[in-house]
Amino acid sequence: MMESKANESVRESSIRSIVVAGDAGDVADSIRYNLERQGFRVRVANTGQAALDLILDHPPNLVLLDISLPGMSGLEFRRRFRAEAASTRVPILMITARSAESDAVPGLELGADDYLTKPFRMRELLARVSAILRRNEGSEPGQPIYDDGVLVIDPWTFSVRYEGREVRLTRKEMRLLDELARNEGRVMMREVLLDRIWGLRNYSDSRTLDVHIKRLRAKLGNPKLIETISGIGYRLIGSRSQDE
Repeated sequence: MMESKANESVRESSIRSIVVAGDAGDVADSIRYNLERQGFRVRVANTGQAALDLILDHPPNLVLLDISLPGMSGLEFRRRFRAEAASTRVPILMITARSAESDAVPGLELGADDYLTKPFRMRELLARVSAILRRNEGSEPGQPIYDDGVLVIDPWTFSVRYEGREVRLTRKEMRLLDELARNEGRVMMREVLLDRIWGLRNYSDSRTLDVHIKRLRAKLGNPKLIETISGIGYRLIGSRSQDE
């Protein structure tokens, strides 16, 4: 009996949980139904404060955030969410009814992992959820530290230093920089970066990559560090190459 309860506890703890923060209604019910069919434990919050309470009570594996969250804007929720230590590593998939880049960019700049615009197909939402979780859970200890004498990247401790100062990055920015650094000097095609960082082979909206590159350049303080290869992709130019 005790062994049975122990096995049940292990199975219960292995179930990944998702908090859906947004308006109650048919869309939220459909999202919940489809996620639960995939084996997720789903909790729905209809206001920003209710969502924060759920997250702080039991941090989930992922948050689906409607940017038009009642009682608190999605961007304000995003700021408060990231300010809490318990939620700093929890990925966010934003959902917005507005397709303009100007509506999605602020959320991405605040560190959201991806965004999806309404109307969307449930299959696409499930694919993005799976991709974010796969990438988020795929980091392994012992990844090599990149150090060219100026830029130091330690993926395992989630730390970056440039010219001796600490650079605070979001999870996706960190993975993107690490991917570029591990291929220093090589041109990384846009499609390859989108697949490796966001996990979707048929990624229809590549503006996410451009936003993250822009943010990386600003945070590092050296726009020449990441070179744009027009129509192809990006590459990291190490400090040694810049000095030559």
